[in-house]
Amino acid sequence: MNHQFSRRYFFYGTLLAGAVPAGGFGSTPSLSAGYKSPNEKLNIGAVGVGVRGPAILTGAAATENIVALCDVDEERSARGFAQYPNAKKYKDYRKMFETEGKNLDAVMIATPDHMHTPITLLAMQHGKHVYCEKPLTRTPWEAQLLADAAVKYKVATQMGNQGWNHEGTKTACEIFWSGEIGDVKEVHSFTGGIYGGQPNIPATGPEATAIPKGLDWDLWLGCADNRSFNPLMTNQWRAFIDFSTGGSLGDWLVHNLGAAHLALQLDKASPTSVECVFVEGKNNWLWPLRAHLVFEFPARGSMPPVTVHTYQNMRGDFQDPPGMQEGERLFPPMNNLAEKGRPFVQGGDGMMLVATQLTADGKPMGRGGAPPSGAPGGGRGPGGGPAPGGPGGAGRGLPPGMSSDSKMRAPGNGAVFVGSKSYMATTSRGEGVWLLPASRWAEYKLPTQMLQRGVNHQQDWIRACKGGAPGVSDFAVATKYIEWLSLGAIALRVPGKLMWDAAKRRFSNSEEANRYVKPFLRKGWDLKI
Repeated sequence: MNHQFSRRYFFYGTLLAGAVPAGGFGSTPSLSAGYKSPNEKLNIGAVGVGVRGPAILTGAAATENIVALCDVDEERSARGFAQYPNAKKYKDYRKMFETEGKNLDAVMIATPDHMHTPITLLAMQHGKHVYCEKPLTRTPWEAQLLADAAVKYKVATQMGNQGWNHEGTKTACEIFWSGEIGDVKEVHSFTGGIYGGQPNIPATGPEATAIPKGLDWDLWLGCADNRSFNPLMTNQWRAFIDFSTGGSLGDWLVHNLGAAHLALQLDKASPTSVECVFVEGKNNWLWPLRAHLVFEFPARGSMPPVTVHTYQNMRGDFQDPPGMQEGERLFPPMNNLAEKGRPFVQGGDGMMLVATQLTADGKPMGRGGAPPSGAPGGGRGPGGGPAPGGPGGAGRGLPPGMSSDSKMRAPGNGAVFVGSKSYMATTSRGEGVWLLPASRWAEYKLPTQMLQRGVNHQQDWIRACKGGAPGVSDFAVATKYIEWLSLGAIALRVPGKLMWDAAKRRFSNSEEANRYVKPFLRKGWDLKI
């Protein structure tokens, strides 16, 4: 099979490769924030350093200066602040931008989802390069707003979906583009429950409690509706509709579907419909405990229409590919490509990167040395805990006595491509890929590499900040991905098959769904380019 790849495909190739422009670094003068030599360090600030912020900063701090930190919660951010004692400290990001002025070149954002767009937009308006953690936005309206803003303000951008720089993701694209699995008309993607769990709250909402000393609750809420404080909101914010993007949809499924979005070129045609066909445990405050979403995409060039299924904390009706043995693993272990001569090294942010060269004795070269202990087993989540999807993380993870066709537990954390010739599976952020069943993978020879490797996600963005090629998840690409995922968050709230009119940017058959295309914004938090 030879897909007639469009010019857009080659743009993808450039982004995924992290290629240097033909004229060298600094030869892309469109960046209004100014050119910096690769040898000159950026001054970077960060907003949100309580949990995820310190992790993404690590990948940048290896080569750049961390000069300013901002967080609304003194206690939660204390450890992150302590890692950079020379950085100036702020509670209000607006004050940080105003005070730091030209001293700040770039900013990294790792707040709860609802504040991504306000902070990102203001950073761009101040001429700062922006790295924002996934899922970037909660709504399709915000996605378009940030796409337009990136064009206007001409700064380097990156969404923090680290899997787009992983070997498994790039190899999955190459396997599909080689024609090995044939045409793909179905994709199935699974994840576990909402990270941090779904709290048990009364129908009237969480009870009001005293605001802890050191927390600026009004700043934490930001653009969200005014709510009385309850620690559940800050500790388990991913479960709350006000603060996150569909619960685990914007947390892990945004990782799990990355390879599908890139390989199948889903940016070339918006979905025509989205529907939640199964839902359990939702209310006016919380995202569902379990859900099955179905997205329908039209043909894209020579690629046929494709239906994308997402399963949150459930197995669904998906059947294992023909030829799989009882108990055989559905998703590959992390770093399984080491079996094919492509071992991983540890990236600066703790993410797994491929080593493109080996030492004379067969060990991977590059910072980080040999693969971390236990990496082939896969399945570690943020903070070292088990990855979502149940015991075993990326593996089958079914408890004793539960049948493989159970609808009440995800089979792991990953995605399966159903091809006309074969099946392919990826795990988590893209840390692994293989063909199914395992007997087909055992003798398989990997296709020729088309995409460059060997840079962590933060350094990929830093190269762009200094005048190099765009990052793999530059907003020109990332916003198209997040737009269709955020349609799924709307379907979790509105029943029925929702027909999306991409040209008009609205649903053609549901005014109720159209209410959620743009987010609620508290008075004084209007977002304008």
